[in-house]
Amino acid sequence: MTQSSDQHREAARRMVEKQLVARGISSPRVLEAMQTVPREMFMADTWRDEAYADCAAPIDCGQTISQPYIVALMTEALHLDGSEKVLEIGTGSGYQAAILSRLAREVVSIERHAELSQQAEKILNQLGCANVHLLVGDGTQGAPAHAPFDRIIITAAAERVPPPLVEQLADGGRMVIPLGVDDHQLLQVLHKRGDQLDREVLTPCRFVPLIEEGRQG
Repeated sequence: MTQSSDQHREAARRMVEKQLVARGISSPRVLEAMQTVPREMFMADTWRDEAYADCAAPIDCGQTISQPYIVALMTEALHLDGSEKVLEIGTGSGYQAAILSRLAREVVSIERHAELSQQAEKILNQLGCANVHLLVGDGTQGAPAHAPFDRIIITAAAERVPPPLVEQLADGGRMVIPLGVDDHQLLQVLHKRGDQLDREVLTPCRFVPLIEEGRQG
């Protein structure tokens, strides 16, 4: 039986308490966004009753919607105060973009699959996320026409940091990116200081691969 809106809201509350706060997510703004953005709207019908479960879930085009804890961890690592312009690589379902829309001034999100971008746009419009701008294209090239960005978040694993994204990150900006291949991925925060990138490792992770230009996949 499909859960009601009240049941989804209660599931969201429990998710925040047991999956996020219990694992160290402490930003009040991030926790509020995670509790109030209706994750079930971004899920396939067969997965909606599991919208707030402690796991990733499949979406169209062979992609996934990340585990709530990973979404919260990546978002908190961006250190958003509401003034930032954020670039997201990998729109996917649009859920991460919806979270970011509550926390940043402007969000530009790029997706390779036009079908996913169109689906995400419809949901984001329903939620009134007017500060999110969706693009279809090669995320490894970033969005130079919209650069520079105060923050960049990549929701697919790269073997290396794409140079165009480093160039488009403002001095003093932060990038959150999964680096590695297959079962050997680490979620990292890169802090740009002039020509230097300071690195902090957050946690092992497992993301779908970031497809670079000229590669098949």
